[in-house]
Amino acid sequence: MKSIASLAGATLLAISLSACALSNPFADADVVAHGPMPGQMEPVHAAVIAHDQALFRVTSNGCTAKADLTPVVRQTRDEAVITLRRIKEDRCQRPVTDGLEITWTFEELGLAPGARVSVENPYQLPRT
Repeated sequence: MKSIASLAGATLLAISLSACALSNPFADADVVAHGPMPGQMEPVHAAVIAHDQALFRVTSNGCTAKADLTPVVRQTRDEAVITLRRIKEDRCQRPVTDGLEITWTFEELGLAPGARVSVENPYQLPRT
């Protein structure tokens, strides 16, 4: 009886340890480690990656500028992942109906020409 309890305990321990290894989806993804990201994740109305540029359409209350946002680039084994972060709040009272387009070149983002890229930001419908 004691050996069955020991075997059961060893089996549960092995399962627990293997679950820890599976719980991190990036464990084998060669992700570059980063500390906390600046600002807040910015919902985007659109994102287009083409011609070695990343174009984002974001909400603007009338005062948003490119310097108010920062793209954080994380490299995985297969692609670069861009997370657009707002580092300065737009407190103006003149909302831009269709939002504002902001573009970064791959060179500005530290990406090689033709790099495979995805966007992590959530999408938000434009104001009507």
